[in-house]
Amino acid sequence: MSKRDLKLYMQDLSKEQLQDQISDLYTRFKDVKEYYDFAFKPNENKLIEECKFKISKEYFPNTKRRAKCRRSVAQNYIRHFKRLGVEPSLIADIMLFNIEIAQTYSEEKELVKEAFCKSMLKSFEEAINYSEENGLTSEFSDRFEKIADECSDQNWFNQHLFERLLNRFHSEQ
Repeated sequence: MSKRDLKLYMQDLSKEQLQDQISDLYTRFKDVKEYYDFAFKPNENKLIEECKFKISKEYFPNTKRRAKCRRSVAQNYIRHFKRLGVEPSLIADIMLFNIEIAQTYSEEKELVKEAFCKSMLKSFEEAINYSEENGLTSEFSDRFEKIADECSDQNWFNQHLFERLLNRFHSEQ
């Protein structure tokens, strides 16, 4: 069904029928419920704290299991927050938090895999691009600097690429 067909269909419904359908969608689909819950009572701080907790558990689990270090956990939250319409500065904060917690983990481990460093480079690039797109560069420039410096301090194999991205970021400001 196209958007146009949907609009035509909804025009034929009474207000009560529309309310019933939306109520039904709300109870049936988790995404619809989350959207309306957020739209009418946005508790962004609670969402962000829950997100940071789950990301940190990826690197520092509070059980005896080993760390999974999955970048996808943060990426899923970021996509979800974008769909909900969370404040862009909070999304950028999550993007940078993911890299910073990964660097904290990396600092404790002597051997870090190449794929891990590549993954963090991709996250760094996405964070810079997102910040530029949303006019947040001045707000997060110190954290970008610290992340690039930490890559150098930890001697990551791709530290020069982090520095190159940071230089590009500074030249575009």
